[in-house]
Amino acid sequence: MQRFFILWLCLIGGLLHGSSDVVSEKTLTRIAFGSCNNPRNKDHSIYEGILRCKPDLFIFLGDNIYGDTLDMEVMKKKYSALAGMEGFRKLRDQIQVLATWDDHDYGTNDGGKSYPMREESKQVFLDFFGEPPDSARRKRQGIYASYLFGPEGKRVQVILLDTRFFKDDIPKRQGKPLPNQVGWYEPVDDVSKTLLGEDQWKWLEEQLLVEADVRILASSVQILAVEKGMENWGNLPHEQKRLFDLLKKTKANHTVGISGDVHFAELSKVMIGDYPFYDLTSSGMTHVSRNWADAKNSFRIGESFAVLNAGLIEIDWEKAHLNLCAINTQGEKLLEHTVPFSELEL
Repeated sequence: MQRFFILWLCLIGGLLHGSSDVVSEKTLTRIAFGSCNNPRNKDHSIYEGILRCKPDLFIFLGDNIYGDTLDMEVMKKKYSALAGMEGFRKLRDQIQVLATWDDHDYGTNDGGKSYPMREESKQVFLDFFGEPPDSARRKRQGIYASYLFGPEGKRVQVILLDTRFFKDDIPKRQGKPLPNQVGWYEPVDDVSKTLLGEDQWKWLEEQLLVEADVRILASSVQILAVEKGMENWGNLPHEQKRLFDLLKKTKANHTVGISGDVHFAELSKVMIGDYPFYDLTSSGMTHVSRNWADAKNSFRIGESFAVLNAGLIEIDWEKAHLNLCAINTQGEKLLEHTVPFSELEL
């Protein structure tokens, strides 16, 4: 009877809310997220900072472990090390956790679809994060997923992208990084190369049409900061343009991006026509890089922060605005930027 009731709720939720993979009536006001979490590093104090903020949801954006292996037994052991972290256990016990992956928990540095163990790695990932046997993620390639939270008028959609499973390899520039860069990637003009893959693109368009009052687009790599020479959406400019065009086409109002990967925190912004699109980057739950944080980003708002950090999105439903933040190990705000819903209209 209980299983029937749950299935009935999912069916009704789908009819009411559209085609999000998972539907919940839970109202969200604080959403925390982070990336680049190495269980072998000794400083796990960011978890205390996250818990002090009392978020309703936490999103792992990738590099949740540093697997980097073709051996799935090794991968499982590294996830076991994550499970053994006291901070992670407290987080998982107290807060709902969602997750996508980046290259190191996918299995190889800067990895894409040429990684030969991608299907096996997917199964280890989904098993660790408790994905139900009959979930949509287990029935399709990749690990992209969508979640819809809250009642009418307070609906938050979380879209977890997969920037690894379908990604084409792109060449690295040889030699030393260019001035103001810390990596070797440059934009490519081969429009046949993809980041998301056609199936995920079609799914994403469907998701952006789901009715939501706030929409969070989660990417493991940065969406807007394109000048560092690191992995980012700008290395495939036709894919970045396709995303911007899709946001306009679907009129996906009140949408913001979140990202990780770079071992520091920053907030970036571009104008898509008259629409301000924000990418809030939080990276470095257990380790950071001052050198990377100093690299050029013409789209940055304010400063970059090379300290252990997590991201935090606060939703004020009464005042109708978002507060985009990064926090430190004490739960204190490093950066804070308030955006009224009224500005996020396409």
